Formats: sequence, C-alpha cells, structure tokens
Amino acid sequence: MTPDAFVAIADPHRRYLLEELRRGPKTVNELASGLPVSRPAVSQHLKVLLDAGLVSAESRGTRRVYTVSSTGFFRLNIWLDQFWDG
Repeated sequence: MTPDAFVAIADPHRRYLLEELRRGPKTVNELASGLPVSRPAVSQHLKVLLDAGLVSAESRGTRRVYTVSSTGFFRLNIWLDQFWDG
C-alpha cells in the first residue's frame, strides 16, 4: 500500500522540505541547513516523502539529490480538482 500523500504533507518539516525542493534539486545537507533537526531526521522525513511519491532521489557520486516528483503532485491535484467541479 502506498503511503498517504496527505499524511506525508501534514508535517510542517516535510512541507518545508517540499517548499525548498520546489526551488530546485537539493542534497540532504542543503536541506538540513534550514531545519532545527538533525540530518538523520531530515533523511527520515525525505523517506516519508519518497514513499508517498512526492519526491524522487538520484544518486550523484556519494550524494543523493532530491527533487519534487511532478507525478506525485499530479495525482494530488486530480484528487483535489474533483471538489472544484460542480
């Protein structure tokens, strides 16, 4: 079962990560610099977002670079759009 994207975005730290990634691809270290939590905690938050399909990761050497997944947000938009029709 795919984790619920709405549960994933309910956490303010994960919303912050998504807002940062909306500006462009970033590593865990770059993302952790703006949060009052440890790098391992940022990695855990990113895993939740990955599992929900809202971000994707690409290995570049020894680093993983994270980006927003447009496919994951497209599914959210389709679901939300049904409430604007009618």
